[in-house]
Amino acid sequence: MSRTVKEGDAISVHYTGRLESGEIFDSSEGRSPLAFTVGSGQLIKGFDNAVPGMAVGEKKMVTLLPADAYGDRKDDLFVDLRKKHIPEGMDLEVGMVVELSDGGQNVVPAFVQEIHDEFVRMDLNHYLAGKVLVFDIEIVSIV
Repeated sequence: MSRTVKEGDAISVHYTGRLESGEIFDSSEGRSPLAFTVGSGQLIKGFDNAVPGMAVGEKKMVTLLPADAYGDRKDDLFVDLRKKHIPEGMDLEVGMVVELSDGGQNVVPAFVQEIHDEFVRMDLNHYLAGKVLVFDIEIVSIV
């Protein structure tokens, strides 16, 4: 009987992540496999929970609801940034992604939602929040 993945194992996988529409948002195709320790919290919960019991060479497709992926979109993660706080010469457009800093080492990607005369509305939700995700996973190695 071949060894199967269990919590605490260091494994590597090839994967493709898609939205329900079929649009691919990430893949290891053409790259090295993704390496992580199962159950360590390095990956989203649903992906991490999908691999125990799988063996090297085994493939699986899993569908993850937002609660097991990047969570639901949260209204409190929309912020209005006064234009006077935006660096001069920065040309913002709706849909653009910018990095916001808290002045320290914390940087958060923000999506420009609306541009008004005095402020810009930014969305700090993860771009995959609120979405159902579909992953094709193949176990490459178990250490």
